[in-house]
Amino acid sequence: MTWSEIAIIVVAVVLLAGWALWVAASRLDRLHRKVMASRLALDAQLERRASTALDLAGAGELDPASSVLVAEAAYAVLDDDLRMREVAAAVPGLAELVAAPEGVRRPDGGTPVVRAPRLLAGVGMQRAMAESDLSATLRAALEDPQEVAEIRASPVGAELLAALAGAWYRAQIARRFHNEAVAQTQRLRRTWYARAFSLAGHAPMPVTVELDDAWPPALDRNP
Repeated sequence: MTWSEIAIIVVAVVLLAGWALWVAASRLDRLHRKVMASRLALDAQLERRASTALDLAGAGELDPASSVLVAEAAYAVLDDDLRMREVAAAVPGLAELVAAPEGVRRPDGGTPVVRAPRLLAGVGMQRAMAESDLSATLRAALEDPQEVAEIRASPVGAELLAALAGAWYRAQIARRFHNEAVAQTQRLRRTWYARAFSLAGHAPMPVTVELDDAWPPALDRNP
């Protein structure tokens, strides 16, 4: 075998390896985007569940004590200030962005600033605890099948329970999809070639969203 043939083989191997790495890097980038999109979808569904719970608490269908507890738990989830502080503390240099009024343009004249909770939709420890507390509070408020049947007997109560059931079910599905996307990304990032060639760059390793979203037994699954 001549030197020119060896050189051709080496170049072919290098090109093939480069193409394989490019394919892996492109797939990893798509997975990262899938994780971010699924996290935004999960945040939207969790907010919808909290909003529906708040509507139920304010409709007068629950007993007064349960209404207050459900409303407080829902407000904790919907508290933008809590999530702003959480995201700002986790991302260096984001505090100024969070504090900026919505619609204020960047110093470089770029697109208007979007408030961090809507942009990043972080689900950190405090948010997960608030979501879990809302789930536990709703389970306690709706644990009696007879009381749930009485609420469903009125048109307003039936509509609110159906909306809550639908929002809760979609939140569970969204969390499942998000965690599956995270698991796929984690598997690819743990491969030897992804670690050896730093295909993920400086992107942090995605983590699953773990929270209590167990369903109230007395609430029909009616998404």
